[in-house]
Amino acid sequence: MFDIGFSELIMIGLVSLLVIGPERLPKVARLAGFWIGKSRSMVASVKAEIQQELQEEEIRQLLKEHVDINEFHSAINETTDITNSIKASLAELPEKALIDVNLPDEPK
Repeated sequence: MFDIGFSELIMIGLVSLLVIGPERLPKVARLAGFWIGKSRSMVASVKAEIQQELQEEEIRQLLKEHVDINEFHSAINETTDITNSIKASLAELPEKALIDVNLPDEPK
């Protein structure tokens, strides 16, 4: 995140030693460490919450896709059933046509 090297840390330590003083520097360093740790844990918890929300949204999308696929399959099955019934009725047509043709003529 921040590109701070060892020489920059020594410079910050020397300036803080001059500004704060040697007697209050350990307390300030502990307090700064506490707040840095607290902020890191807050950032980590926010990251975890965001990750969890993203995973939940991904699961919702997968469930929606699953429902859509099931609806598509049911539509395909319904169409197949209708097609098969039409096919069966068309298969019966030639038999009925032959029966109609073979009927004896009525007297005139």
